[in-house]
Amino acid sequence: LQNVRINPSSISFQMWKDIPVPFYLSVHFFEVLNPKEILQGAKPVLSQRGPYVYREYRNKTNITFHDNDTVSYLEYRNLFFQPHLSNGTEDEYIVVPNILMLGAAVMMEKLPDFLKNLLSTALTFLKQEAFMNRTVGEIMWGYEDPLINAINMIVPGLIPFKGKFGLFIDFNNSNSGLFTVNTGMKNISQVHMVDSWNGLKQVNYWRSSQCNMINGTAGEMWPPFMSPTSLEFYSPDACRSMTLVYEQSGKFQGVPTYRFVAPKTLFANGTDYPPNQGFCPCLQSGIQNVSTCRLNAPMFISHPHFYNADPSLVDAVEGLHPSKEQHGLFLDVHPMTGIPMNCSIKLQLNLYIKHVAGIKQTGNIKPVVLPLLWFAESGSIEGSVLKQFYTNLVLLPSVLDYLQYIFLGLSVPLIVSAAVLM
Repeated sequence: LQNVRINPSSISFQMWKDIPVPFYLSVHFFEVLNPKEILQGAKPVLSQRGPYVYREYRNKTNITFHDNDTVSYLEYRNLFFQPHLSNGTEDEYIVVPNILMLGAAVMMEKLPDFLKNLLSTALTFLKQEAFMNRTVGEIMWGYEDPLINAINMIVPGLIPFKGKFGLFIDFNNSNSGLFTVNTGMKNISQVHMVDSWNGLKQVNYWRSSQCNMINGTAGEMWPPFMSPTSLEFYSPDACRSMTLVYEQSGKFQGVPTYRFVAPKTLFANGTDYPPNQGFCPCLQSGIQNVSTCRLNAPMFISHPHFYNADPSLVDAVEGLHPSKEQHGLFLDVHPMTGIPMNCSIKLQLNLYIKHVAGIKQTGNIKPVVLPLLWFAESGSIEGSVLKQFYTNLVLLPSVLDYLQYIFLGLSVPLIVSAAVLM
């Protein structure tokens, strides 16, 4: 118990502060093979590219302990491209949707016609098209686009950024918000449980108090003595708390683990799973509308390749092959300490595209949730950390447990002898 509390003197504190586990971010893009045909109403044909792999370093700063047995911190992430682990380079070109243009078109659908005509004229002047050919590095880390200034001029406040646009531009050398979590000093069952995020006890993205709740931990460690039921964590990237369910017991490098996976209801719509009604407006089950926490852009998250989703989503495009082995997420946790031994968290980012009257650049695009990319954040305890973990938290407790039975066995004859002598 002493070693799993958030305390500078505990064994796990340094592991919690500067995570020694080698984490990797693997990104797979979906290249669009028939952009011209899509503008004529054809089904999108996609080809998966990658992975493009990045070594991820995490460290906590601004660590502040409070009198109510909580601690606050910022955790920063830094990513470094790994050519030897990647299937391609950041200089490769990929044809992808013009996310800014197609997203802005859907966002403006209900605005007055003159504004949409003005945007269409600006798109023509700027030579903007519905699909673009950009490098991996540009899509990831940002590119200059005059469309940003044009949209800000036509509809001020529609998009809250200037300069470069990139899907991961705020992911590198950044933090995921100010977490305040329980130290477990007084109540070990609450260790790592989130007290607040950015000062909030709940978020305000969603339509129900249940969906807005900040539940569980920050997704790094859990309280000890876990039961084989479920675990929860709050994900700033998904703007919500997530619950994973127990699947099976196993071992990782000799360490006993519980495997937790995503239930089929995780991204189900409100019709199929009423508790998720607060995340709506919804489309088919298997995708979650995150527009309210993504600047009102028509963005959806899901499992990769629409795994565990309504089959109509897979059928609406060509090139997807969902499977549990490739696209299911999992967490292998040591139940006695609540420390993850091996994990792979996978999410897919999707853009809802369609023809918007008044914006000719959208052609005759049929409404479709189009996969943009999926990524996996993976890591496992290894090397000297694994050896220390195994020795202190598996081997020694097992030896002590074994010794107590030996001493118990030796004490029985002594007790009997004493009773006879009395």
